[in-house]
Amino acid sequence: MSRLTEVIKEYRGLGIEVQIDYEKFYLYSVITHSTAVEGSTVTEMENRLLFDEGISPNKPIEQQLMNLDLKRAYEEAIGCADQHIDYSVKLLCHLAGLVMRNTGKEYKTAAGNFSSADGELRKLNVTAGRGGKSYLSYQKVPQRLEDFCNWLNAQRKSICTEDIDDVYELSFLAHYNLVSIHPWADGNGRMARLVMNMIQAEFGTVPSIVKKDCRDEYIKSLAESQDTGEAKYFLEFMICHHVQNLEKMISEYKDTVYNDTLNLGNDTINMKNDTLNLTEKEKRIYEMIKKDTTISIAQLVADSGFSRPTVTRAIRTLKEKKLIDRAGAKKNGSWLINP
Repeated sequence: MSRLTEVIKEYRGLGIEVQIDYEKFYLYSVITHSTAVEGSTVTEMENRLLFDEGISPNKPIEQQLMNLDLKRAYEEAIGCADQHIDYSVKLLCHLAGLVMRNTGKEYKTAAGNFSSADGELRKLNVTAGRGGKSYLSYQKVPQRLEDFCNWLNAQRKSICTEDIDDVYELSFLAHYNLVSIHPWADGNGRMARLVMNMIQAEFGTVPSIVKKDCRDEYIKSLAESQDTGEAKYFLEFMICHHVQNLEKMISEYKDTVYNDTLNLGNDTINMKNDTLNLTEKEKRIYEMIKKDTTISIAQLVADSGFSRPTVTRAIRTLKEKKLIDRAGAKKNGSWLINP
């Protein structure tokens, strides 16, 4: 078992990802750090107020718009992931248009005009800021992006969804491949991280965040992989970074729970039994499975009204708590209810 798999198992065993408002607040953290990598100074707390209350922070308007645009793009992207929609050039350009909706601009080139605010593919050649290395010629971008979509769709259909390492490796490799094509004049980094998180959401894994504090290491690993043509340097960084982020959250969660327990005095709770308690969403899925042990994940999603990642996480938690198990094949199997 890899270190990443071990950490994910502990993270889920503690029930961190099923806490109240987890999906919303985790998404806010993803957005805040993704824009921070691009220079935004809007904090996570300021984004919460901006997104939920419409309270504008004392930050440049362009940075606020950058965060609002990325939020809209993520909401639509996660919806696509829930529905297992295939990737296409049209879809990626649509999402890129959302990412750049209020901060993109019109370009006038010898090859024709295009708008990054509309998610249109670049019609100019670009170089990386680090040393002036040129990206793919703009004439080759449409076909290369089409090839990328075909590759990603094939990988999504063949991957073992139960293998956490494989899912993360695919998401990180998709990030690397997309940003290396550099299809747009603006927003390539945000789009690459968005697609990475879409893949993770589709298969119910904990979304990875590129923390702004590690921006230089992130860019360095990407540059090293692009310079050598070896994706392994970028993949190694992303895996290590994700493990470190999860370990930090686990440590902070344990400290919080431990301190809360100490403050209870004579009413101290048995923490092991407490972690076995189910959230309302988990209870709902558990009751549905008990009622119909042949029910499919697709039917659980449809009947519960929860997103597929939510249902998938709930099932994994129920399995880890030894409340249910699975017998038989995916299509023709059934659920086992443990006493």
